[in-house]
Amino acid sequence: MEPDSKQTGWLSLLAVVAGLATVQLWLRPLLPVDETRYLSVAWEMWQRGDFLVPYLNGEPYSHKPPLLFWLIHVVWAVTGVSELAARLVPLLLSLVALWWSAGLADRLWPDRAGRIHPLVPWLLFGGVFWNHFFTLVQFDLLLVLTALLAWRGVLAALHAPLRGWSLVGLGIGLGVLAKGPVILVPVLPAILFAPWWTTGRAHPVWPAWYLGGFAALLLGTALALLWAIPAGMAGGEVYRQAIFWGQSAGRIVSSFAHRSPWWSYLLWLPLMWLPWVLWPPLWKAARRGGAADPGVRFCLAVILPALVVFSLISGKQGKYLLPLFPLMALLLARWLAELDGQTRQRPWVAGVLLLPGGLALLVLPWLSAGPAWWSQVQPLWGLVLLAAGAALFWWQLPPGLMVRVTAMAVSLWTAALYLALVPPLAPQYDLQPMSRTLHALQQNGQPLAWLGKYHGQFHFLGRLQARIEPLAGPEPLHDWLRANPQGYLLVNYRGAAPEAPDDLQRQPYRGGWLVLWPAQRLLRDPVRLDALQGSG
Repeated sequence: MEPDSKQTGWLSLLAVVAGLATVQLWLRPLLPVDETRYLSVAWEMWQRGDFLVPYLNGEPYSHKPPLLFWLIHVVWAVTGVSELAARLVPLLLSLVALWWSAGLADRLWPDRAGRIHPLVPWLLFGGVFWNHFFTLVQFDLLLVLTALLAWRGVLAALHAPLRGWSLVGLGIGLGVLAKGPVILVPVLPAILFAPWWTTGRAHPVWPAWYLGGFAALLLGTALALLWAIPAGMAGGEVYRQAIFWGQSAGRIVSSFAHRSPWWSYLLWLPLMWLPWVLWPPLWKAARRGGAADPGVRFCLAVILPALVVFSLISGKQGKYLLPLFPLMALLLARWLAELDGQTRQRPWVAGVLLLPGGLALLVLPWLSAGPAWWSQVQPLWGLVLLAAGAALFWWQLPPGLMVRVTAMAVSLWTAALYLALVPPLAPQYDLQPMSRTLHALQQNGQPLAWLGKYHGQFHFLGRLQARIEPLAGPEPLHDWLRANPQGYLLVNYRGAAPEAPDDLQRQPYRGGWLVLWPAQRLLRDPVRLDALQGSG
């Protein structure tokens, strides 16, 4: 494989990333409940001027540490409170992760860096999961960066222990502040299994090595405690117990209950790494490459134990595996670097996505058995995918260019799906209209309540400054209505459109409907009030 120009490769990658990000941020509203909740937490911290304890709906929010919220605040300090500015944070984190992932190749394979380095960001970005995830306001990309920082430190510790272990400690500390002790899952194996992956390298003195790893763990813990101790004191007893127990030992103990099949990730990973897993030359190269060199062993020494741990934890989501993705991309790039640079390949693997996707978009508007929004899908984007997918079966490209073209084709597939599917679906998730109404009501001093558990869906979008009272059960509902006859109650009706007067504000919401009820109307209609007990 011919060495690629780093500058040219990065410029073309930035153009693809910027184009796809523009489509996603332009079309997709903030997704409830996660994105709206996290930005509501950042908004409440900003509005309160309290950057120590996260808050949601007026109460300390213990489910996530504050690092992502702090980064959003840094951006807002420059731009002012802005949805777009906050949504650019994960995009920037993604770009740094692509850059650092490629840089890790230079440390793992310094003699082959010119062949491996240019492939890594394209392989990482060109996987379908990363392609869809990289603009979401989530904590996992931040965890990816902290893991990369810690891995760089582990490799540096082989030759410069003080500098290396300091980086490891910094990575662990920031990882805890990003998402909690889960950062240890991808970091500790790199330290513990060093005698295996350092084969062929200069071996450190192992007692000193593990002592350095322990010191890095203490440093990371100390960095996290610099926030956790004062936050626990300021947030009260319940919050203190939650961040010191619920985010660490308590969460781990309750997670090893095997409520979900342990093998789930073995099924999900191949889907998350489409289309690369379909390319036969990759697996041929993998068989030839084996696990002989220290760089490959380093990747496997982290991926395999971490995958076992994640599989044992009962709560499973695809995004939990993201910290392992840079190492997976590095493995793929290392194996592909063994291919003959003169051997030309057809980038047909992306066609496996484009052709069925294009056919589905063409057929969907004509199917009568599905939801109403199917008829609003624009089939033009199906034609675009069919044409691009067919072209992929005709070109013959050298492996390096084949990787780049495939990643571009996957990005085209993602963009086409957004352009075709998001416009008819967006009204189900866009809470801006209802949020503006709630803002006006709060400005007039009218109390608000939500039937059921409230996840902060409206606080950022409506720039709300007062609490929305969550009401669980008949007694709290009746008590609140009687105490707040001038208030308004939000009800989430799941499923078909509710039987409610036409003059009430309503909007579609995640397959159901949101209806804003004046409290007085419900107080005058006991039958309808009793019927609400099954909603929310």
